[in-house]
Amino acid sequence: MHETTYEITTQPRPADYPAYLPAPEGLVMLPSEIPPGVQMVTLPGGIRTLAYTQPTAPAAPLVPVVQPIPAWAKTTALLTPTIGGGIAAAGIGLSYAAPGLIAMSQALWSAVALIAAAAIGVPVLLRLGRAATGAGGGTTHITQNITASGMFGKAHGTINYR
Repeated sequence: MHETTYEITTQPRPADYPAYLPAPEGLVMLPSEIPPGVQMVTLPGGIRTLAYTQPTAPAAPLVPVVQPIPAWAKTTALLTPTIGGGIAAAGIGLSYAAPGLIAMSQALWSAVALIAAAAIGVPVLLRLGRAATGAGGGTTHITQNITASGMFGKAHGTINYR
């Protein structure tokens, strides 16, 4: 076995010396002597020293990532031709039905005019007819008396002309 003996001597440090003494410029470590993860760094005070550093992650190459198409986009894309075809079919149907719709609207206006004329004209014609025959000279009063006994009893009535 090989035994190595080291002799350590300490000397008191003067009070005006800094706590950290930089290595003289003549003592430089070779790159092969520096352990992995240790680099030469410059501290904020300008002192250069060896320190453990965090390895920087290598930049990922810019490769385009294929993303799946969302379900709503697929559904919309599939429904668009169907909806467009439905609108086109409705337009064609309306173009064929347009003459009939126009005729029906004119017939409805004619029916409204006929009902309005009947509501106004029939009473006028009845009054004119009574006046011409002389039946409209007097008025007739009709009274009707109805009596019933009980909730489900038979009703009896009389009609009087005066």
